Amino acid sequence: MLKSGILNPHINSLLARVRHTNTLVIADRGFPFWPQIETIDIALVDDIPRVVDVLHALLPNFAVGRSWMASEFREHNDASVVNGYATLLSKLEFEPHVDFKKRVPHAIGLIRTGDTTQYGNVILESA
Repeated sequence: MLKSGILNPHINSLLARVRHTNTLVIADRGFPFWPQIETIDIALVDDIPRVVDVLHALLPNFAVGRSWMASEFREHNDASVVNGYATLLSKLEFEPHVDFKKRVPHAIGLIRTGDTTQYGNVILESA
């Protein structure tokens, strides 16, 4: 029995299949459903869990190269929220939301959270 780290077996299985340069999407509660990629829905209620909670759980054992967010994220959130993500993700790039969504179908999977942060979705590239 697992005693620490990520306990969710579906998330562990998904992470085990992410290889070098593959991508993984961590999305908010309102992110569109993409039937062509595996989606693990861990949303419980508003803001539980949040995208940053999932990042805190993943990052100790997940090597992130580049990561992407929508440029609209910076426009719709205050500096403390933006800096919180930037602190966690060293190679964070911003692009228009429409371009961000074009990356989604190429991901290995998507983890949907209960996050209500506007444009708080992130795509992680495995290093």
